Amino acid sequence: MSHAPHHAASGIYLISPSGAVADPKRVELACARLTKLGFKTAVDRAALAVHERFAGTDRQRLAGIARALKQKLPIVMATRGGYGLGRLLPFIDWQAVADSGKIFIGHSDFTVFHLALLARTGASSFAGPTAVFDFGSPTMDDLTADLFAESMRGELEILSFETTDADAVDARGILWGGNLAMVCSLVGTPYLPKVKGGILFLEDVCEHPFRVERMLTQLWQAGVLQRQKAIVLGHFSDYRLASHDNGFDMPSVVRWLRASVKVPVVTGLPFGHVKMKATLPVGRKVGIATEKGMAHLVLEEHF
Repeated sequence: MSHAPHHAASGIYLISPSGAVADPKRVELACARLTKLGFKTAVDRAALAVHERFAGTDRQRLAGIARALKQKLPIVMATRGGYGLGRLLPFIDWQAVADSGKIFIGHSDFTVFHLALLARTGASSFAGPTAVFDFGSPTMDDLTADLFAESMRGELEILSFETTDADAVDARGILWGGNLAMVCSLVGTPYLPKVKGGILFLEDVCEHPFRVERMLTQLWQAGVLQRQKAIVLGHFSDYRLASHDNGFDMPSVVRWLRASVKVPVVTGLPFGHVKMKATLPVGRKVGIATEKGMAHLVLEEHF
């Protein structure tokens, strides 16, 4: 089962299934910007709730997800990531989520929602901007907004991006992945999709390269990485190196990844905890091809 975007997908319902929203004005700003893009918006009544570091208690956040399935707007967007969705996974009716036909979008902690939905039902969703981090930021990246709108309306067929370090590849497979730490958190659970011959995309934030390598090692030794046709790396941002790293940095990790896993690796995907990010269909079959200095993700094609 897959959820294809609809040309009539012109309304967005905002929920907060993870961390608490620190500044409600950023949600207001997000709604204003989404309205200018042509989307009606509605905010769940518990979206601004606060309980400890979370956007409400577990029960409140689960109720917000349930309300999102019943309301009329076709797109459901997370206000933000943070932490908290993982502890809700066993209590979500995944078949009801799939049967709702809603288009879910978010990133960061929302990665576990994407992957659990795919694992439990085969339904697709979208990794992309959130209300607070993207549409509610003081300055909005125009290309992020345009790519989001085109994706929601089914108008984005090919995503091309520059890459300075890509292996030769021309493959088709299920696109899946997201935040690396969140992907690793699902290993050994029923919420990690068993994708063979897929195209795995990964990103992370505030993780030193050795921690990135450690998480990649876990996915490799769990048998996940070597089952893919390609590994596509987005941004690994906001980390600090130490003097004793002695030159060890993300390029070292990528070299190790290639040598160990022997699956084509493509870098430069415009996705991660950065202002400019693409909107990517998680759980749908896509194509990927590289040429000198460029990579192309074919998002809409008759396979």
